[in-house]
Amino acid sequence: MSLNMRLQPDAMGSGLTSQRVRDRLVERLRANEIRDERVLRAIGAIPRHLFVDEALATRAYEDTALPIGHGQTISQPWVVARMTEAVLEVNPKKVLEIGTGSGYQATVLAALGLEVHTVERIGELLRAARKRFRQLGLNVRSKHDDGHAGWAENGPFDAILVTAGAAAIVDALIAQLAPGGTLIAPVGAASAQSLLQLRKDADGQVTRETLAPVVFVPLLPGVID
Repeated sequence: MSLNMRLQPDAMGSGLTSQRVRDRLVERLRANEIRDERVLRAIGAIPRHLFVDEALATRAYEDTALPIGHGQTISQPWVVARMTEAVLEVNPKKVLEIGTGSGYQATVLAALGLEVHTVERIGELLRAARKRFRQLGLNVRSKHDDGHAGWAENGPFDAILVTAGAAAIVDALIAQLAPGGTLIAPVGAASAQSLLQLRKDADGQVTRETLAPVVFVPLLPGVID
């Protein structure tokens, strides 16, 4: 897979959003056991400062989650990188993301040449994310809907990422996972979540593995305009 993204000159940033700052983030991720160079290249190339409020732009390349409004966050770069590594393990073509948020995780996936479908329940966040996708020249398919339902008409998917926490993995999402595919989701109580990797074999049997402790916002039902 190769990076598939158009960067405008003014997207590259300067000072605390410069390429040198991005490269330092990449080195921190590499030192923290992110090994897939494709993922590291994507994170190094993507202007994360475009995905946060201008007042937070100087913190965009810290390895931390940041608020994006509506009680939501842009995920910590390490978590984005680890989830993306787990997705790439199954050599996917078509990926579903539940919880578009700022659009950053979807952008990382699309920049790697994947066909990305993403669902967001908060209309204002989705409209802003779509604007970023257009700015970066990415063809990301998006839908304003309750993420619990997934996107069955476009399935099955080789990989599914859930970027909000729930007590258990939603059955409808498991059903939309293709044989041989993987589903990555934070599961557990708000204060004690684990990032789980679920794999479905050719016979539909499911196995699970715990990847890391994490903290995500909750996976909520319904939609907000």
